[in-house]
Amino acid sequence: MNRAFSRKKDKTWMHTPEALSKHYIPYNAKFLGSTEVEQPKGTEVVRDAVRKLKFARHIKKSEGQKTPKVELQISIYGVKILDPKTKEVQHNCQLHRISFCADDKTDKRIFTFICKDSESNKHLCYVFDSEKCAEEITLTIGQAFDLAYRKFLESGGKDVETRKQIAGLQKRIQELETENTELKNKVQDLENQLRRTQVHASPAGSVTPKSPSTDIFDMVPFSPISPQSSTPTRNGTQPPPVPSRSTEIKRDLFGAEPFDPFSCGAGDFPPDIQSKLDEMQEGFKMGLTLEGTVFCLDPLDSRC
Repeated sequence: MNRAFSRKKDKTWMHTPEALSKHYIPYNAKFLGSTEVEQPKGTEVVRDAVRKLKFARHIKKSEGQKTPKVELQISIYGVKILDPKTKEVQHNCQLHRISFCADDKTDKRIFTFICKDSESNKHLCYVFDSEKCAEEITLTIGQAFDLAYRKFLESGGKDVETRKQIAGLQKRIQELETENTELKNKVQDLENQLRRTQVHASPAGSVTPKSPSTDIFDMVPFSPISPQSSTPTRNGTQPPPVPSRSTEIKRDLFGAEPFDPFSCGAGDFPPDIQSKLDEMQEGFKMGLTLEGTVFCLDPLDSRC
């Protein structure tokens, strides 16, 4: 029995769009585990995965290990698998990476979905024991996928452009922080050089009084109105020349060109922005198949 989105016109979703877009729908379940599969979809694929994980869980139960309990949080952003007590996220499966979701019609407790791993790009099949609400969880994931896909189409790439601007700003902030650190190191070096110069220029055991008109570096205070002076300081050293200001390009306090996040070129953005967009488009294009079928023909203690 296939429940694709195009064939669900005669059915209604069980949750409001606001519940999945602004919040999430929680479910409690037992996590049998996950295993790698060769294909992103298919009844036979999940059947073999469920049989494998059921057998592994049966072995662990005979050794005294209990099936871990988890909390599922389903929203338009994905399916989160959390520890029910600590709320620590164990797995975060983005919806555009989920390609297949199914529940077992002969065992109301079992449901599974296939998700493409973000790091290894391998397809993993996740299997759960959900206390007779497997079909409801399957349909909830289907509804969340449908809403996420519609939002992606309605945004028209605006969300992606916003992420690009934020990424550009973050990159510029990082550059400014690096420049600021370099300037602090240069200022520290200048202070050390001036102190060494003062020690060598002053007689031993004497302290050279400072004129009220000089700063902490024994230099004449800078005035933006007065022209550059070549008058030596009291210790006989020439003050460092004032850097010339360019009339063609305005620069900020750190000597860098003013940053405009709306005029950045494509080279200013991290290279993975476009790949993320392509990945989302590919994932939504593949779609999500909802299916109810018989996973395992031989019972292996379904209540493990």
